[in-house]
Amino acid sequence: MQLRYAFRMYPDLLQRAALARAFGCARVVFNDAVRAREDARTAGAVFPRAGELSKRLITEAKQTAARSWLDEVSAVVLQQALRDAETAYRNFFASLKGSRKGPKLGAPRFKSRKDNRQSIRFTANARWSIADSGRLNLPKVGAVKVNWSRTLPSTPTSVTVIRDAAGRYFASFVIDTAPAADAARMSESDQRIGIDLGLTHFAILSDGRKIDSPRFLRRAEKKLRKTQRELSRKQKGSKNRNKARLKVARAHAQVADARREFHHQLSTRLIRENQAIGVEDLAVKGLARTRLAKSVHDAGWSQFVAMLEYKAQRYGRTLVKIGRFVPTSRTCSICDHVDGPKPLNVREWTCPACGALLDRDVNSACNVKKAAGLAVTACGAQVRPEPVLAQRDEAGSHGFPPEPRAA
Repeated sequence: MQLRYAFRMYPDLLQRAALARAFGCARVVFNDAVRAREDARTAGAVFPRAGELSKRLITEAKQTAARSWLDEVSAVVLQQALRDAETAYRNFFASLKGSRKGPKLGAPRFKSRKDNRQSIRFTANARWSIADSGRLNLPKVGAVKVNWSRTLPSTPTSVTVIRDAAGRYFASFVIDTAPAADAARMSESDQRIGIDLGLTHFAILSDGRKIDSPRFLRRAEKKLRKTQRELSRKQKGSKNRNKARLKVARAHAQVADARREFHHQLSTRLIRENQAIGVEDLAVKGLARTRLAKSVHDAGWSQFVAMLEYKAQRYGRTLVKIGRFVPTSRTCSICDHVDGPKPLNVREWTCPACGALLDRDVNSACNVKKAAGLAVTACGAQVRPEPVLAQRDEAGSHGFPPEPRAA
C-alpha cells in the first residue's frame, strides 16, 4: 500500500522566493486549464484533451510575453498542475454519475493567490534527490534543509512541497510499503477488543480500560480567543493583520498537531496489542449539528477511526465496523436484554432481566465487541448475536403493561 511521510522543511529566503514562484506558476496553469474547459463548455465544444492543454498552456505559453515566466520553474510542477485539474474534473463527473462514493463534488473552481495553503508536486521525472547531508535537492529551488524525524522505509516515488496556513513548509513523500515486511514488524497477538468512543472519555475498551479525552481545543480556547480578538482589531490589508492571522493559524495548528499526535500514539498502541478491533460507525456529521458540536469536533473520531483502518490494513490486523443503529447502550452485555432509551446523564443502570449493575460505557464497548463477532466463548467459538423474529404480541410499540393492582 501507499503511505505518505511528511517532514518539516526550513527553506531560506531565496528558496522561499523560488517556492513562491513555483506555487504561483502551478496555480496559473491550473486556472488556465479550468478556464479552457469552461470556455469549451460555454461554446458547446468538445473538452480539450490533456495533451492539447499541455501544448497550449505550457509549451506554447512559455513563448509568449504574458506567460514567459513559466520557464522559471520546473516543467514537472506545471504538468502536475494540469494533472490535478484533470483529476478534479474526473472526480466531478464520476460524482455526477454516482460511480464515486462519498458526498457530491462540485465543479473545479479557480485557485486564489490569497489561499493560505499552497502545494506543488515533483515526480521522479523532475530528478529531485536527497543528498548525503540530508538536504532535499529540488529543481530550480536548491538544497532545502529538512528535519528528518524518522527514516524512510523505501525509496519515495514523489514529493509534494506544502506550505500550510501557519506559514510552515513540509515535504510529503509517497512511499510504497511491503505488506510482508510491515506484518513482520508487529508481533502476533490473540487479543480482541471492542472500542466505544465518547466525549468524557475518548475511548472505552471492552476490558474496562478508559482513556481520558485530552480536549485540546477546550484547553486552548483562552489563547485562541486572545489571538482572534487581536486579529479582528487589525486593519484589513495591513501587514499587522497578516502577522495577526499567522498567530491565529499557528495557534490552531498547535491544537491540530497535538490531536493528531494523540490519535497516532493511541491507534498504534491498540493495533500493536490486539489482533482484531471492533468499533462503531458513528454519524459524526449528524452529531456535529447538535449542542455537542464543539466537543465532537474536538474529539476527532473520524480521524482516529481512519488511522485504525489504514494501520490495520498495513500490519495485517482486523478492524470491524458495526452499524450505527445497533443499540449498544441499551443492551445488557451479559444477558442481551434490550432496555429502553437512556439520557446521557445516566452512566450506570441495572438490567431488569438479570439484575446486573452495568457501566454504560464499558457495557457499550462489550456490545461493540460482541456485535463485531470478536467475543469468544469458553469453547473458543465466536459470538455474533443473530436477529430474532418478533413474536405476534411484540410487533409494534404498545408501551409498558399496566402494573397489577393490589387485591
